[in-house]
Amino acid sequence: MPELYFHVRWPDGASLRCYSPSTVVADYFTPGAVYDVTDFLERSRQSLGIASERVREKYGFSCTGASDQLAEIERTAAAYAGRPGATVTVEALRYADGSER
Repeated sequence: MPELYFHVRWPDGASLRCYSPSTVVADYFTPGAVYDVTDFLERSRQSLGIASERVREKYGFSCTGASDQLAEIERTAAAYAGRPGATVTVEALRYADGSER
C-alpha cells in the first residue's frame, strides 16, 4: 500500500510528521490548509480509521502504525483542548519516497 506522511504544525509551532499506511488522508487534508484543532482531530480519526481498515481488508489485520499515530495526535491535541482559536496547519503531504502530493 502506498504510505503517505502528513506534516503538521501545532498551535505552539511544533512540527510533527504523521504516518498513514494509505493515501486516503489526502482526501481529508490539503497542504497549506489551517484546521481548528477539533476539526483536525476528527479528520485524523476518520482518515486513519479508513487507512487502518484498508490494511485489514488487504492483509487480514489492522494497522498498528495508524492507531499509534492517531494516539499521538490525540495526546497532542488534548494539550490544546478549550483554547479558542487553536489551529493546526498541514504543511505537506509526502509519499514515503519523498515526493509530494
